[in-house]
Amino acid sequence: MKVNLGSRRRARIEILPLIDIVFLLLVFFIYAMLSMAVHRGVPVNLPTSSSAKIERESLLSVTIKQSGEILVDTHRVALKDLARLLKVRAQAHRSPGVLLFADKTVSYQLLIHVLDQIRVAGLSRISLQATMEKQP
Repeated sequence: MKVNLGSRRRARIEILPLIDIVFLLLVFFIYAMLSMAVHRGVPVNLPTSSSAKIERESLLSVTIKQSGEILVDTHRVALKDLARLLKVRAQAHRSPGVLLFADKTVSYQLLIHVLDQIRVAGLSRISLQATMEKQP
């Protein structure tokens, strides 16, 4: 006598919910990377520009605070030591660049002194940072 146990159905993995989760994780990590790559310095009140673009390929961040303090990434440095420090940090990279964040109230003379020290360090890719100006 033959007993019919029913048809054996193969187990199936539903892939659509898995794809949704993967896309959500992908979007999360893309937004996280974009927000981390922009600014590695100290927050300052940047000037505005109507054509400002975000530079993401530079490696070193130089910040000039309103008080005149100069910081490389987050480390305070004197103006006379800036070229030496940048030269040391730039040796580890093939084509280093500098993101220059200067408070909008910083004197023009101090900004020129910092730019001179960056050039003395042998760095020619300098990106002056600004915030996007709101259009009326």
